[in-house]
Amino acid sequence: MSHRPVSWDPLCAPVNVTWEITAKCNLRCRHCLSSDIGETDAAELDFEQCRAFIDELDRLDVFQINFGGGEPFLRDDFPDIVDYAHSKGITTCVSTNGTTINENLVKRLDGMKLLRIQVSLDGATETTNDAIRGQGTYKRILEGIAILRKKNFPHMSVNMVVTRINFSEIEQLCELASNYGVKTRLSRFRPAGHAKRVWREFHLDHSQLAGLSEFLSAHREVLTGDSFFPITKEDRRELGLNVCGAARLTCSVLPDGSVYPCAFLCDEPFKGGNVTCESLKDIWLHSTAFNAIRSIRADACESCTRFTHCHGGCPAVAFFLTRALNQADPECIASFQREVPRHAGTV
Repeated sequence: MSHRPVSWDPLCAPVNVTWEITAKCNLRCRHCLSSDIGETDAAELDFEQCRAFIDELDRLDVFQINFGGGEPFLRDDFPDIVDYAHSKGITTCVSTNGTTINENLVKRLDGMKLLRIQVSLDGATETTNDAIRGQGTYKRILEGIAILRKKNFPHMSVNMVVTRINFSEIEQLCELASNYGVKTRLSRFRPAGHAKRVWREFHLDHSQLAGLSEFLSAHREVLTGDSFFPITKEDRRELGLNVCGAARLTCSVLPDGSVYPCAFLCDEPFKGGNVTCESLKDIWLHSTAFNAIRSIRADACESCTRFTHCHGGCPAVAFFLTRALNQADPECIASFQREVPRHAGTV
């Protein structure tokens, strides 16, 4: 069966923006997405530059900022930056490692109705999490979650990047999150930053990918990060995107203001510009890199029965593994589902 390729005329602005607000971090996670920016001496936007950028996001009617890092709360002015975004009516989602959470910080965040908090935990057990995020982090993360729960933040989740190391603990993690009264969110392991160096050790094999797909079908309440659509079945189709949003719905901004199509395509060839010297609107509409991403066609996928479900999957994974953006996502379940027994890799 053949499918008509999708044509992508750019929206006038991104729907949401991922903003790595700082490169500073107190942890050295083995699979860190942002490790490359943490190893540079690039300057961070100062508070006034952050305000000016938020002003532009407001003018562009961007709905949400996803703040990450580094560890955002290592910036002393970060709560003020979040406050300013909220004053413009922009929802914020903050991804934190949880180890910097204390009573004073939580008091400062209390009452922020447009705030969503996502705490990273990469194992349901101390042994597994600490093997990935560092010795002693499991207890510190749970302490941070407990402090946040005292204020009963309504939009809070525990996020795990699913790897070969923690795959068997997904169900336990769901139970742990439930015990704290928060949601479970799973993120796909993708090759960026340190993850490129541990790809062979950490990436899921075909059996585990199939098992993860089965698990998500049986647990529709579990949230998933972007680019899960090549892995999930049709029964989760309405729960999220079914196409890569890079340069189409979203973009990523680094601490120094550099703009890329997404947080997983931050290599120099994909740089669209820098908000300190040009507007995000101009970068979004006119940058060569962004327009190139929008023109990608995974030709080999167009005859696939799942094409309308994933449109080729994640270009970042394809680029890392094949050095080409127009290849099929190598982890798409359509590429291997016939070779895996139905109940293989059960979580």
